[in-house]
Amino acid sequence: MFKTTPPSLRYTLRVLARLLAYPDAQLFGELTPMVDALRMEQALPRARIDEIEQLCSHLATLGEWEAQARYVDLFDRGHKTSLHLFEHVHGDSRERGPALVDLQQTYEKAGLMFDANELPDHLPVVLEFASTQPPEIAEEFLGEMVEILNAIFSALVHKDSPYASVIAAVLEVAGAKAHAVAIDPEPDMDETWMEPEAFIGCSTKGQSRPGAEQPVHFVRKSDLSNQHTGVSA
Repeated sequence: MFKTTPPSLRYTLRVLARLLAYPDAQLFGELTPMVDALRMEQALPRARIDEIEQLCSHLATLGEWEAQARYVDLFDRGHKTSLHLFEHVHGDSRERGPALVDLQQTYEKAGLMFDANELPDHLPVVLEFASTQPPEIAEEFLGEMVEILNAIFSALVHKDSPYASVIAAVLEVAGAKAHAVAIDPEPDMDETWMEPEAFIGCSTKGQSRPGAEQPVHFVRKSDLSNQHTGVSA
């Protein structure tokens, strides 16, 4: 846990966001530079960075296809390990829609337009947004999600997943400490997450599927306006 907010979290948050996103081919050329960025910024404890380096080595050893298959099995098919934060609070209830709208408005109020094939509550999206904010605001913003993050962390620890170290790092950035909480057992395939037959191939979860990965991307409203008016910066 930090006693004071680090002077910069920008690169650390972007690295954590990248590691929690779908492991596309480009990721495997970025693993070493990402660890270097964590060590340069020094926003995380050295031991945590060492754990993340081990995760990167693990992914490199698995290779692209196996890493992708395991990612889908872990995050797409497990309710308790879902990276869609509001799933843990609202499930598929009607309350989730307004919560998503509120979160997107938070992005827009910060002068950013969300431009990605994902829902705004997907943790990599949340982390990339936080990376655009001053450290104190980023810490406070992520601090509101500590309970959810600890639940995800606990589920990953239960599955003995090295991704637990990344969630622990997010908690540390939020000024909290990762700790295991009780989780209820779940079946290997949660039937409530299965797509109806008529919609197979069209996910209702916002999760990118293999072969259709999309990078998370924020653009500032001013940049978007310049594109529309032909004005260059």
